Amino acid sequence: MKNAWTMRIALVLTCMTLMAEAGWSQVTAPPTTVKKKAVSKKEASPKAGAKKAPAAPERVPAYRQLEYPKLRDIQVPEVQRLTLPNGMQLFVLEDHELPLIHMSALIRTGSIYEPADQIGLAGLTGTVMRTGGTTTRTGDQIDEQLEQIAASVETGIGASFGRASMSVLKEDVDAGLAVLADVLMNPAFRQDKIDLAKISARSAIARRNDNPGAIASREYAKLIYGPDSVYARHAEYATIDNITRDDLVAFHRRFFHPNQVMLAVWGDFESKEIVAKIQAAFQDWPKAEVKLPPVPDVPYEFRSTVNAVRKDDMSQSIIRMGHVGGLMSDPDYHALMVMNEILGGGFTSRLFRNVRSRQGLAYSVGGAYGSDFDRPGMFFLSCQTKLDSTVHAIEAILGEVRKMTQAEVTTEELTLAKDAYLNSFVFNFDSKGQIINRLMTYAYYGYPADFLQKTKENVEKVTKADVLRAAREHLRPDKVQILVVGRPDNLDKPLSTLGEIRTLDITIPPPSQ
Repeated sequence: MKNAWTMRIALVLTCMTLMAEAGWSQVTAPPTTVKKKAVSKKEASPKAGAKKAPAAPERVPAYRQLEYPKLRDIQVPEVQRLTLPNGMQLFVLEDHELPLIHMSALIRTGSIYEPADQIGLAGLTGTVMRTGGTTTRTGDQIDEQLEQIAASVETGIGASFGRASMSVLKEDVDAGLAVLADVLMNPAFRQDKIDLAKISARSAIARRNDNPGAIASREYAKLIYGPDSVYARHAEYATIDNITRDDLVAFHRRFFHPNQVMLAVWGDFESKEIVAKIQAAFQDWPKAEVKLPPVPDVPYEFRSTVNAVRKDDMSQSIIRMGHVGGLMSDPDYHALMVMNEILGGGFTSRLFRNVRSRQGLAYSVGGAYGSDFDRPGMFFLSCQTKLDSTVHAIEAILGEVRKMTQAEVTTEELTLAKDAYLNSFVFNFDSKGQIINRLMTYAYYGYPADFLQKTKENVEKVTKADVLRAAREHLRPDKVQILVVGRPDNLDKPLSTLGEIRTLDITIPPPSQ
């Protein structure tokens, strides 16, 4: 017992010593009464060589009082534009930082042009162009060749564009460019790769109801654009089964011509040399007259609807609501961007602060007035919440939208929203590839090359009155379409308090036998 107490005392003394060495010199002691003694000026004056007490730290100003210098202007490199004899448009930008060369192509095509009974045709064409190889080499042979030189060549087709890309070391640019040109001009569409792509497409169809968030996004798009719209429809087993190799060949033949292609190239090269190489690679690709139908319209009637998707394995609700959005060419685009940030854009937004933080009604909440290049986007408000707070959350979110249309935002909100955009503006110029691809995209959709710079200038000019005017013009809080994915029978209040409920059927039509 004595040895144990001795060890404890030694341990305490050791700890006190270490604390003293680390600066923990004050040890709590029993209070004692000390009689104060008068101190003369001589005694109070510091002795020679005595250390002065450290000066009190300066008061740090509040973050609202901090001032920052104006951001410096961004120097945008000049991109050379030219057109080859066969009509292919080139965007060229030298970048000698690394011995790499990249190419990215936009082709005027897209799934908006595929027949309604062959939804998935464009996606299959874009995939098998690369995996199916060319008339002179299989896709597997292309894989081996590219792997040997650490290069990549990829293709794909989206809603309103096709895309192809190449990335290669400078010393292997001839080999990489030859593969890219061969894939674009001479795809073989081998049947075994078509079958493999179809298996992948069918697998995606079978899994499409596994993710509740994906269900909400897909079904909300149908509410806004219509279930048969080219911007909302999706492949089924039957539409995939309707597609043959001849259909892929015909789709490629219809859209893939050099005068339908924009090609951006950037990297470690001399401009004249790379242009000559590209021209030689595509010299046997003749231009052709292509008559494209106009981009499909988006007819929309503002209306209030309440829609439910039953998913009984969920313990929460996923909410989407809103109405049609706008175009990036809209004169109010800049004011709407600022409004987006204030309403639902981030941690300082009204939805986050009021619906999530103050009322505790959501795990995540946000929203945006969506704008696209060539078609109206979607204005959406999204939320994930408990079943027993679903209707309350919807009402709270709509309340915030109404407030946007009733009074001007505060000066602090306007400043924070504009700073969020302006302070992140520099990230639009992270790389030469980002710069040149954006310029090519603007040209593809008919926007001016300085669209981004003009957007920045216009955002800087946005006022509180502009935000209120744009909100009143474009937001319809009393004409929103509401979608709830979850268990509509277990909510805080009946969903019918918001309006007549329409249950959406998301059953996947079975494949034909």
